[in-house]
Amino acid sequence: MFDYKLLSALAAVVEQGGFERAAQRLGLSQSAISQRIKLLEARVGQPVLVRANPPGPTEVGRQLLNHVQQVRLLERDLQHQVPTLNEEGAPERLRIALNADSLATWWAGAVGDFCAQQQVLLDLVLEDQEVGLRRMRAGEVAACLCASERPVAGARSLPLGAMRYLALASPAFMRRHFPHGFEVARLARTTAIVFGPDDFLQHRYLASLGIEGTFLHHLCPSSEGFMRMTEAGLGWGLMPELQAREQLSRGELVEICVDTPVDVPLYWHHWRTGGQLLGQLTEHVRDRAAKWLVPL
Repeated sequence: MFDYKLLSALAAVVEQGGFERAAQRLGLSQSAISQRIKLLEARVGQPVLVRANPPGPTEVGRQLLNHVQQVRLLERDLQHQVPTLNEEGAPERLRIALNADSLATWWAGAVGDFCAQQQVLLDLVLEDQEVGLRRMRAGEVAACLCASERPVAGARSLPLGAMRYLALASPAFMRRHFPHGFEVARLARTTAIVFGPDDFLQHRYLASLGIEGTFLHHLCPSSEGFMRMTEAGLGWGLMPELQAREQLSRGELVEICVDTPVDVPLYWHHWRTGGQLLGQLTEHVRDRAAKWLVPL
């Protein structure tokens, strides 16, 4: 039998990014958390954490995290059936990985009423849509919104739609670099804005226009900052149409080349044995996402 106090300590260390914050989360001393991790490792016969900054789970640690995530959700179902088991009435906390552009556009509108009705607290982990599935594989999250269709073992994948991106720049940027109109050859010599090292949207866009290889670019890991930098003329970049509609209507941003959108598919991943709450959230996200996303 697992000792769930030990598993909770492991989950807290990974989720909080360290022993000190894990101790604060669980209302324990840091030495108590350390002792629980050591006891857990003694019982499984191998390390469950990679002692790094922040600590990460080993392979067996990931399996234990997967287990404890699903147990938490199944316990919530049981608490509803046996109310005396949930005397404190504490809301459930769901840890979900999603991309910053979804958070900046449609996500809050899609899940706001669900969280209010079900008394759910969200612990959101921001990852690029190309790599968010790593959090599921590591057992750190209960669900994930990403661009990968293939689910990890023990999970399901549900297509939601696609987020449409437009290649945008400020009018001043266009006048400076394309005084005689857009030219593909000149685009390769202008500066782009890229969200982060795992963001390959601009690369894909350039490749679709026949431009291969490296290019000058700023790195800006913020959806709001990305918008501000583009408006200021620091570079061009691919931005969600949902996020840029007002700026486009006011003429503060323009498409650098019309009718060349990039559609990024989004898939919702969730554990198969995630209980009723995760199942209900899955249905809710699927239904609400259709309002904002482009059909696949």
